[in-house]
Amino acid sequence: MSNAIFPTFRGLTWNVIKQPTFNTLIQTAASGREVRVTKRVNPIWEFEFTYSILDDTFTDGSGYSELRDLVGFFLQRQGAFDSFLYTDPTDHSVTDQSLGTGDGSTKTFQMVRNFGGFLETIENVNAITNVKVNGVAKTNPTDYTISSTGLITFVTAPAAAATITSTFSYYFRLRFKEDLQEFNEFLNNLWEVKQMRLISVKA
Repeated sequence: MSNAIFPTFRGLTWNVIKQPTFNTLIQTAASGREVRVTKRVNPIWEFEFTYSILDDTFTDGSGYSELRDLVGFFLQRQGAFDSFLYTDPTDHSVTDQSLGTGDGSTKTFQMVRNFGGFLETIENVNAITNVKVNGVAKTNPTDYTISSTGLITFVTAPAAAATITSTFSYYFRLRFKEDLQEFNEFLNNLWEVKQMRLISVKA
């Protein structure tokens, strides 16, 4: 599990597909009645990208190449083996997100984000702008620490009925969905990727 950041390139085109998936066990009786059991509290996210152009020329003598950077990233991950971090341009931060309410004894709270009324666990925090208890900003690590899975632990438990909020940015932890990836050269030194599929993984 690496903390490498998925690179961005100018050739990324529309459409970008983003798909949340759940896992529901459904048992149907002869009468048509169903018993449904959810096996996943948080969704697994799937992304699908298309790159219309990846330049493989060396214009500044530094060895920079969009194609080689992307292919190299895929090779370093060994296909679907290793995970990495991805910043979704349209979904990467929250402001004054409620993390819970104090009860005078609980010290640990999970980072979450509210997406259209659905609270989803955030494990991969990028940067924290602030953590507040009843509107008062706290200091890391004097007042709290944060784990690699997005758990905030306060040195002193927030008082009963105290509101805990945070403004922060976050990553999606993804891996390549397949062990192979096709790159197509359509002109000299110009390449494209018609379909690149990524899928989220849990820490």
